[in-house]
Amino acid sequence: MHFQSTLFASDATTPAPLRPDRTWLSSGTEHQSAAWVDVQRGWLGDPDGVFATMAEEVPWHAERRQMYERLVHVPRLLHTYGIGATLPHPALTEAMSALNEHYLPELGEPFVTAGCCFYRDGQDSVAWHGDTVGRGRTHDTMIAIVSLGDPRRLALRPREGVVPADGVGGSLSLTLGHGDLVVMGGSCQRTWEHAVPKQAQAGPRISVQFRARNVF
Repeated sequence: MHFQSTLFASDATTPAPLRPDRTWLSSGTEHQSAAWVDVQRGWLGDPDGVFATMAEEVPWHAERRQMYERLVHVPRLLHTYGIGATLPHPALTEAMSALNEHYLPELGEPFVTAGCCFYRDGQDSVAWHGDTVGRGRTHDTMIAIVSLGDPRRLALRPREGVVPADGVGGSLSLTLGHGDLVVMGGSCQRTWEHAVPKQAQAGPRISVQFRARNVF
């Protein structure tokens, strides 16, 4: 495993003030709320320390999942910190507190879990999907993702029949770098899909996904 840390990262665990840039993905309708995505670059405190701690200390595991008639390997390593669990680095605890302070009035409930993915190289990936297991199937929610390590592309596309907002076009592509934050909200999980595609060359990357209760 090799990751070139940044020369400019701070070792302070407190994240930068939250002032994300919001992009509206699609407008709301009579029966469906609008979808949006927030982005703030370089937000997480001590990204080098968080990456190093998580790479070494998180109890990563591989999974296999049913895909039609066969079991396939999930192309990344996984671990989830459930409700009340101690997060592996104080900067992540600070991040969850800051996210709750900022988004609680809009979300209506706190982020309480942290799902973690370890992309070992460019062949690890996530296929197109929406986080619609649990309450996300029928209710608006938010997924707040902190990215650590090598840059990787987060691709978003509307589901069939969804009309993208003006200026978005048929899809959106975000390259997430070391310490960047992205938050998907509104009806995004039900009306849009997202993926982390494979790429020819990439070093290790870790993502931390903060979610509300019973959202998967």
